[in-house]
Amino acid sequence: MSRFILSLLSLSPVMLSGLAIAAEPARKPNIVLIVADDMGYADAGCYGAKDIRTPNLDRLAKEGTRFTNFCVAQPVCTASRAAIMSGCYPNRLGLSGALNHTSTIGIHPDEMLLPELLQAKGYATAHYGKWHLGTRAKFFPTRNGFDEWVGLPYSNDNGPLHPTVRGIPALPLYANDK
Repeated sequence: MSRFILSLLSLSPVMLSGLAIAAEPARKPNIVLIVADDMGYADAGCYGAKDIRTPNLDRLAKEGTRFTNFCVAQPVCTASRAAIMSGCYPNRLGLSGALNHTSTIGIHPDEMLLPELLQAKGYATAHYGKWHLGTRAKFFPTRNGFDEWVGLPYSNDNGPLHPTVRGIPALPLYANDK
């Protein structure tokens, strides 16, 4: 079975790297989509970094497809993820800016997201890392086309170590919905 894995790393989105590998023409390609916040274009070896070693990303880029031109709908976490997952402008979805631990909104359940489209084509789907499309269970990845999820519901800077906001609870790590 082909797999779709989305890894959304907690660090503002500027890097989108896709990979499609087909072992044989009759087989659907595996798809790995990596979105990394606060990562610049030349922060990985495959894009020219000299001071940061990224051997695994470099190998994925060498063996798969390396994209050199890309944009995001907005330069902030929630909004850019909403656009990538839905193919829509985030303002149309009501998701501009970034959600935090007190947010009560999220990706609308009626939106058709990329993993749901891939599931309909027989893909197994998984999400590892920051979701940032809703902090309530009804918005979680497992309710939006992902078979499994291990990660954070919002940014890693939304916790007790926040530089200016006091009293933020510990950052939750989820395995599926728990």
